[in-house]
Amino acid sequence: MADEILLTVGAGIATVTMNRPDQRNAMNTPLLRELASAFDQLDGRRDVRVVVVKGAGPAFCAGMDLKEMQQRRGEADPEGNVVDVLRRVERSRHPTIAALHGDAIAGGCELALHCDLRVAAEPARLGMPLARIGLVVPFPLGQKLVEIIGPAHTRHLLFTGQPIDARRAYEIGMVHQVVPAGDLEAAVQALARRIADNAPLSLAGIKASIQRTLSGRDGIRHDDLDAAATKARTSADAQEGRRAMLEKRKPNFRGE
Repeated sequence: MADEILLTVGAGIATVTMNRPDQRNAMNTPLLRELASAFDQLDGRRDVRVVVVKGAGPAFCAGMDLKEMQQRRGEADPEGNVVDVLRRVERSRHPTIAALHGDAIAGGCELALHCDLRVAAEPARLGMPLARIGLVVPFPLGQKLVEIIGPAHTRHLLFTGQPIDARRAYEIGMVHQVVPAGDLEAAVQALARRIADNAPLSLAGIKASIQRTLSGRDGIRHDDLDAAATKARTSADAQEGRRAMLEKRKPNFRGE
């Protein structure tokens, strides 16, 4: 496995680390491919009871790599297979914990939400700024937001595009625990240890039951919403939004 993803296992706890610190762990094609591969490997290991997902450097994950998206903007899906990879994380046979030491934005926020549990350091922020760059959240990822925080908070998060701090995320049920930054590693390891000490067949059965309960969402048709997302993604506004984000300026949206 290349350096985009680091994988370690010890005492029943696997740690999957996104390793693009200079790019704030932005999701490019190699990172997504290796993330899915890591979970494929872990599902076959009997020595793993729980998986911790974390990011190297100052951020948990800044979302999709906008530079790569700009390069791929003529393709049918410049976001790559991010939805498939996040669903792969969600389907992990083992319980998963997102350790949020820093910002989890857009796809990084969704990665955290597709983990079973989330522990955040006080400085961390979570956000879905897609409207600020002219994009529409893919329907399955919007479903995940509604599932975790309900429609009211989903509306506020998506319509404003503004990140929220860890304490607010805790208040709306987006994260399970908030701790001082210096206590995050200990808190995550303590939670992982409590889970890992439980019966593995029980853990697998509980997770499978929860997944089956949620499986009805997959039967909802969303072709029209996919078309709306594609229209937004291929618009002049989306190109302007990505350029403005990369150039660190306010976008000039024209509704076209």
